Amino acid sequence: MMTTLRRALLAACGLMTFAALSTAQADEDKALVHARQLLKKVILVDGHNDLPWAIRTDKNHPSDVAAFDLNGKVPFQTDLKRMEQGGIGAQFWSVYIPGEIGTGYARTQLEQIDIARQVIARYPKLQFATTVADIRAAHSQGRIASLMGMEGGHAIENSLGALRAYYDLGVRYMTLTHNVNLDWADSAAKPPEHGGLTKFGEEVVLEMNKIGMLVDLAHVSDDTMDDALRVSKAPVIFSHSSARALCDVPRNVPDSILKRLPANGGVVMVTFVAGFIDPAVAKVQIPAIAEIGRRSQGKSVEEAEKISEEVMGKLKMPETSIAMVADHIEHIRKVAGVKNIGLGGDYDGNSQWPKGLEDVSKYPYLFAELIRRGWSDEDLTLLAGENVLRALAQAETVSRQLSKK
Repeated sequence: MMTTLRRALLAACGLMTFAALSTAQADEDKALVHARQLLKKVILVDGHNDLPWAIRTDKNHPSDVAAFDLNGKVPFQTDLKRMEQGGIGAQFWSVYIPGEIGTGYARTQLEQIDIARQVIARYPKLQFATTVADIRAAHSQGRIASLMGMEGGHAIENSLGALRAYYDLGVRYMTLTHNVNLDWADSAAKPPEHGGLTKFGEEVVLEMNKIGMLVDLAHVSDDTMDDALRVSKAPVIFSHSSARALCDVPRNVPDSILKRLPANGGVVMVTFVAGFIDPAVAKVQIPAIAEIGRRSQGKSVEEAEKISEEVMGKLKMPETSIAMVADHIEHIRKVAGVKNIGLGGDYDGNSQWPKGLEDVSKYPYLFAELIRRGWSDEDLTLLAGENVLRALAQAETVSRQLSKK
């Protein structure tokens, strides 16, 4: 039989456990409330979202922008309600095209820009933007500033004229490479051919400085990172990369480069892709990405997409967490500094996410994690968007200075 004393002790323990859980829950709610309030005031700039590509490759309605109502439920990780829930104030829409298709780059790139521009024009909540002033004006009106970023310099087809034309269409960053080497730059995904940038590659970087387009070093080799930092007169960005010291994959940024960012003014926009955050996931995912690249070489966009679905559909991924994303952010703060960090989720460009960061609505949960770790509102404001806005403003200033020469 249970004695009266034992029953009393168990009841007391139960109450203590309940009280502890309630306190923990209250603290969690407090941090989340704080995060949501903060994100209503600051400008959260996301560096990379692949919704235009997701629309292009949708099985049922390929390239049909009108088929998807972003005010309602869509088969993507992005819609307007969830962007609002996530507190996103400015979005770089990726106008990605695969380098593996081998030909037709310019046409495909123009089609992707067209899809992105259609999306932006279709919704009053979105405001087309090309400058920091545009971004701040859109935010003051309660709208989401919408910029475009090209993912892969193969789209310029070795032409500075094409680069300038893309800028005139609204592109405000270009990732120098994607997953293939170019005639003028090495990718992180392939064995090196040039040892970084060629002389023409340096001309591309300088032309980007001149016209005011941000140089994006996500996806490039270490030597290309090194050369771009040496050549660029404006801050560089990594639109969706994380810390290699915590997840050793070529797509991430090594500490040797992170240490050079303060002098350049550059910003690493941390990505949430599980394979770039968690070594256990990377062990499964990175070989699969390499297989997709090999099998997609020279294939059409449609064939490449089928290969990707087949390969990724077979994978069984370990689960990872928001805490690991926060670890990457804190590592970059420690090595590069708090003024050199941003966020670039890469939503609708992948399917494997840390638990709790599955779509664009989840940004407050990441900020709540950092709040619980003692981050100040001032530092969170820099992380959210002020760092990348400062980098873009500096790029605009450099452009004006170079254009006078």
